[in-house]
Amino acid sequence: MPAKCKVRRDLLLIFILLLAAGATLCLTLLFRLPGDWVVVEVDGEEWGRYALDKGASIHIETEAGGYNVLEIADGCASVIEASCPDKLCVHQHRISHSDETIVCLPNRVVVSVVSGRE
Repeated sequence: MPAKCKVRRDLLLIFILLLAAGATLCLTLLFRLPGDWVVVEVDGEEWGRYALDKGASIHIETEAGGYNVLEIADGCASVIEASCPDKLCVHQHRISHSDETIVCLPNRVVVSVVSGRE
């Protein structure tokens, strides 16, 4: 098989894969549900559930002595302070749609948005 045909087939395959990935991303963004609640889990157990439409600042204490501060404002939730060394949870973006999460591995805290329409 000539090298030109192989390159064309490879380019066609790459184009089809990129098109499929783009379509999947568009459909996911188009059909995601706005969140109603923020669920906080510590060590895999539900620690609290808070409405996204009510502003609040929640101090989350862990049994190991760590903490996270969750802020709910303008229909979004974000971790604004944490005792973990890397602070990755603080640098994650604000979440407001169903199935979005913020995770703090050192403190074993998971903050998830859920929808009442699920």
